[in-house]
Amino acid sequence: MKQVSTTALAKAHDISTTEAFAKLLQLGYIKKPNDSWQLTNLGIEQGGQYQKSSKYGKYIVWPEDLKLAKDEQQPQTKTNLISSTVMGRQYELSPNKINFLLSELGWIQKSLKGWVITEQGKKQGGVQFEDTKSGVPYVKWPEAIMDSKSLKETVGHIKGTETQSSTASQSAPQDSVEFRDKFPAKHRSADGHNVRSKAEMLIDNWLYMAEIVHAYERKLPIEEDVYCDFYIPTGKVYIEYWGYENDSKYIARKKKKIEIYQKYGFNLIELDDEKVQNLDDHLPRLLLKYGVRAY
Repeated sequence: MKQVSTTALAKAHDISTTEAFAKLLQLGYIKKPNDSWQLTNLGIEQGGQYQKSSKYGKYIVWPEDLKLAKDEQQPQTKTNLISSTVMGRQYELSPNKINFLLSELGWIQKSLKGWVITEQGKKQGGVQFEDTKSGVPYVKWPEAIMDSKSLKETVGHIKGTETQSSTASQSAPQDSVEFRDKFPAKHRSADGHNVRSKAEMLIDNWLYMAEIVHAYERKLPIEEDVYCDFYIPTGKVYIEYWGYENDSKYIARKKKKIEIYQKYGFNLIELDDEKVQNLDDHLPRLLLKYGVRAY
């Protein structure tokens, strides 16, 4: 089988070389730990090889029939990708604010310069690009992203056109509504949050005293109407406190919630009563696992 360069492969697929690299990265065939592209084990399994030339140095070649889509048996439609600048115009927000908003959703993360897509971002259809002159990474999105419920809600909250409480009351599942009615938020923590139990108050106060920015009962950035107990933007970490283990409805709700966290691959810290009574022994270690320093 003839081996071709990434540029030649891109021409065969009628896409730009940059987009070809983005697709190869998304498929897990290559990685860029430093300043140069490297083959992964999966890329080698797909037939990728290194070649050297006196003009270009070391570069990667591929089988000329390499597929750049998970299923190329189906007719491929060309997706129109939009940038944060285009999204910003629609929402009347700056491109920088759009990127920070997408980061808060967990779809991209800040690199030394620019933005890098996350696994969640890939699931939204985002594609990684790199500026050909500066090398700064950035992400483009399919136009359909503008219809994302999570994105619309987050933009609404940022702009003040939609409140968290109104969204929760209108869209939360019945079992969630019943839970909130049964356990009203009557405990006030040190940072002003009204929480639903003494244990949540202890967790909230611990995070506040550790100077860790956090949100309470934030909606997960997914289509399902699910709310976490606490969310820490740094590290994109969710915290759930599990109490009421003698309540069958609560146990069923817990099981369903954990399945959702696993489905989307979210960073989750689970706390029970024993851990809550010894937060200093547990939370610093659990948070450090996701790059969040407590002290």
